Amino acid sequence: MSVKAKYQAVLDLGQELGIQGGDVSEEGGVLKIKGEASTPYEKNVLWDKIKAIGGESPSDLKANITVSDESVYHRHTVKSGESLSKIAKHYYGDAMKYNKIFEANTDQLKNPDVIHPDQVLVIPNL
Repeated sequence: MSVKAKYQAVLDLGQELGIQGGDVSEEGGVLKIKGEASTPYEKNVLWDKIKAIGGESPSDLKANITVSDESVYHRHTVKSGESLSKIAKHYYGDAMKYNKIFEANTDQLKNPDVIHPDQVLVIPNL
């Protein structure tokens, strides 16, 4: 199996996330990946996938993933059935941090219990 085939799921995820300026090459059994994620969250998701396939410190992959907007952790489009606590649990691993998201979005939210599908919420850096 080629190194590129081994990490194909990472490359597919990069396309799904819309990683910009992507460049992939294979040299001497090492896959080299370069690109720019929109937010730190997207970069973390990509690295989680790399680690899931190649381990904590893969020797057969070198990745240079930069971030274009580090002012926020992510921008989340609300889906039906979501709540701020569910969104906080997803991004921070702690549902009780919902208030951080509410505070970052008071320009469009007046009540932390009322959000609507298709709203784009800022997920702030902690």
